[in-house]
Amino acid sequence: MIFSKKEKPRRTITIKKEIRDSILSYCKMNHPNECILVLRGKSRKGRVLVEGLVIPPFFHTGPTFAGFPHSFLPFDTSYIGTVHSHPSGVAKPSVTDLHNFFGFVSIIIQSPYEDGDIFAYDRDGNLLETTISSD
Repeated sequence: MIFSKKEKPRRTITIKKEIRDSILSYCKMNHPNECILVLRGKSRKGRVLVEGLVIPPFFHTGPTFAGFPHSFLPFDTSYIGTVHSHPSGVAKPSVTDLHNFFGFVSIIIQSPYEDGDIFAYDRDGNLLETTISSD
């Protein structure tokens, strides 16, 4: 008898327009260093909605890294992932990005930080569908 695996549906990511604008501005302000933010929102049935941002406490950044100690982040069930920039202009997640995955989604913004420079990934490094909401 042959059993088929039921494929898990891929997550879809929706980012509110004002949140997208804030992320892009933050990346531009911190260039040429990487920047990092924690995403707040909701995840339901594979649909992730990004509704807010948090600057993580004690974050550290440089031209090729950005991070923060997770233990200092106050407990909040609305954390859904992180967003960080890649000043190099390449938005693929690094091995370090995947090993430090936090939440449901990791969003990478590549330089020059414009509308088409936003990419979302799951914890396996698979590209996720991303849309911007005008609500």
